[in-house]
Amino acid sequence: TAIRILLTLLFVLLLTQVFGLSSVAQVVLGKGNNGQYLSINLAFGIGVTLGIYASGGVSGAHLNAAITITQCILGNISGKTLVAYIIGQFLGSFMAAATVFAMYYDAIYEYTNGSLTVSGPTATAMIFSTYPAPNVSLQGAFFTEFTATVMLILGVLVIHDEKNNAAIKGAQPMLTGMLVLGIGLGMGLNTGYAINPSRDLPPRIFTAIAGWGTDVFTADHSWWWIPVTAPILGCLAGVLIYKLCIDFHNHPAHETENEKEQAGMETS
Repeated sequence: TAIRILLTLLFVLLLTQVFGLSSVAQVVLGKGNNGQYLSINLAFGIGVTLGIYASGGVSGAHLNAAITITQCILGNISGKTLVAYIIGQFLGSFMAAATVFAMYYDAIYEYTNGSLTVSGPTATAMIFSTYPAPNVSLQGAFFTEFTATVMLILGVLVIHDEKNNAAIKGAQPMLTGMLVLGIGLGMGLNTGYAINPSRDLPPRIFTAIAGWGTDVFTADHSWWWIPVTAPILGCLAGVLIYKLCIDFHNHPAHETENEKEQAGMETS
């Protein structure tokens, strides 16, 4: 089963990330003539929707290492499954970055005159991974990623919670894609909303190998660790908030039915 999970997630992250990363490439390399910020948000939303439709049956649609690690901490999946999930996610994401690089290789070299940089007027590293806005402090960037991931996990729990008003199964992937779109529309300014270590770190490693060098890790006060740690902490905090505010106050559906039956019997 570990191999099956690994291969499924490899394929799914490849599918999901190619939509997202290629949309950023098109906006950057097309100098704004082939889409704007909204088109990037839409493409990531579409990628997530298709990814969840594709993988829901095999892996429960684990596309985000932060959510996977949280599930493991909560005891919902084993350590072995966690390793298979994360390897699958990281390989898929890495291959997606390589695919987009190959697809836009000529455009990248024309745009940069062969000089691959992380900052400056022809910077292209941000096609593949997130970098903070120049006016954002590290604390501000961390808080943004943390909060955006809290919103992500709260939305995911709301959409999938069978004890609450869960969405019908076939609509859940589409609603999750809309959730990612909503986060992008409102919380992307400071950090480019990574909200997922598997979305950010593997493409960053790819860019380090492909010609951008170690700048991808040292830029912006070594910002790279924030999109890895803040989403994990945000996920844990979001689950806690959901349990405190919603989950503990919900009766499971069958319990409620039993209570109704009992009340009916007592009345009669």
